[in-house]
Amino acid sequence: MGRLCLTRLTLSHFRSYRQGVVETDGRPVAIHGPNGAGKTSLLEAVSMFSPGRGLRRAGAEDLIRRPEALGWKLTVLLQSLHQMHELDTMAEPGVTRTVRIDGKVAAQAALGRVARVLWLVPSMDRLWIEGAEGRRRFLDRMTLSFTPGHADAALAYEKAMRERNRLLKDMVRDDHWYVALEAQMAEAGALIMANRRAALQQLAQATEGAATAFPAPDLALRHAEGELPEEAEDLRQALADGRRRDLQAGRTLIGPHRIDLDAHWAAKGIAAREASTGEQKALLISLILANARALAEDFGAPPVLLLDEVAAHLDADRRAALYDEVCALGAQAWMTGTGAELFAELGDRAQHLRVTDDNGESRIEEEPI
Repeated sequence: MGRLCLTRLTLSHFRSYRQGVVETDGRPVAIHGPNGAGKTSLLEAVSMFSPGRGLRRAGAEDLIRRPEALGWKLTVLLQSLHQMHELDTMAEPGVTRTVRIDGKVAAQAALGRVARVLWLVPSMDRLWIEGAEGRRRFLDRMTLSFTPGHADAALAYEKAMRERNRLLKDMVRDDHWYVALEAQMAEAGALIMANRRAALQQLAQATEGAATAFPAPDLALRHAEGELPEEAEDLRQALADGRRRDLQAGRTLIGPHRIDLDAHWAAKGIAAREASTGEQKALLISLILANARALAEDFGAPPVLLLDEVAAHLDADRRAALYDEVCALGAQAWMTGTGAELFAELGDRAQHLRVTDDNGESRIEEEPI
């Protein structure tokens, strides 16, 4: 099994960090400090080396340190399997964010070919009780971890759907305007659904028989309008057949953008939305760990894990079980909490960092065990 880990992270004018450097040796990284000190921003910096907008889904302008507003830059040295890579990403005011891999400008999607990053943040604790959009985003992040090209299919589908929705809102009834757009949506949509189903299959295989203290979830895809055609031609026909209804609604009512992710706690036979807060947190952790186990098999190394305030809603036994599973997996997990005592069970299996606020500037200190 190979390794995937950051060995050095450098931050410049990013969020509350004027400058910051973290040197690591591949072990998990336990980060503690008071609320507002900059712990989550440190995890967010790591998440920027995954395709997309990071764990807070912030725009590039929002990441610039104030009041200087000079632009920000992040650099990492990354061990990916048996190779070392230097990655950097940066943005200046009014300028599009750029990514470079080993000194060469690259698309964000290319980050997924050298780095796999998963995260669990407090805002996801309400995943099972809020709207379907958040669950689709969660599903697609998992899918993207296995298939970096999934992002291209999603972008192609969204672009064609926006154009189709514009025609619908303008009450355009000429079929010729729709044919090409629906063909593009059908081709991309069928690929999106195939990628999603493959990801769920890999998760199921990674969950089956796994030695874990966390509940095994049963996952299923559900379409808001009933069964969704799987083949591109069938989906194209369904879009064509639905034009009259879509014209009345002013939007597209069938497609992978209407999919929801259902989860059940298999052992208890209850839906995730009916579970307690602690049980819902345990289900999320179970999914992240299953995703990590599946990626270790698929990619050849466990992913980098970002677990923000992970100890919340976990008792001491389950917290210790989580740390044991992370270490057994061999993943570099970056974990945050308000107090050092939350990571006592890790001992010297992890590096321990303390983040403090110094008059609006975040500072990082390594702490001895």
